[in-house]
Amino acid sequence: MNDEQYLAHCQAQLDEFADNLAQRTANLPESDPLRELASAFQAISKSGNSLYEEGPALVIRLFTTYPDFAPGFPRHLLWFFGGDCLHYMPDDEIALYQKIEDMRAEYAERGEVLDLRAARASLQQLQ
Repeated sequence: MNDEQYLAHCQAQLDEFADNLAQRTANLPESDPLRELASAFQAISKSGNSLYEEGPALVIRLFTTYPDFAPGFPRHLLWFFGGDCLHYMPDDEIALYQKIEDMRAEYAERGEVLDLRAARASLQQLQ
């Protein structure tokens, strides 16, 4: 999986999460902070312009203010955003994602495509 494919994969995960959160909060008043957060996730998901600037802050806001919604957030996006988002991952999970990232880089060097789901499943079986 090259970098463009990886970005598309992460973008698809973010799109799915943002759409799901927007649907779950659609009946809240427009001024409700949770609905505003859902709208912010949709905005960065659709535009992609400020993905790296605003994404981590939105994730941190979700995890600290609305922890009930955090389990629905794709774990892979915590790794993708990195930085302070990694505080929400245990060390063993960070190590797993680092191994997957190393594998992805090796495959990309050879011009091959890494199946992220299969790689994660095989590494989890080894633990």
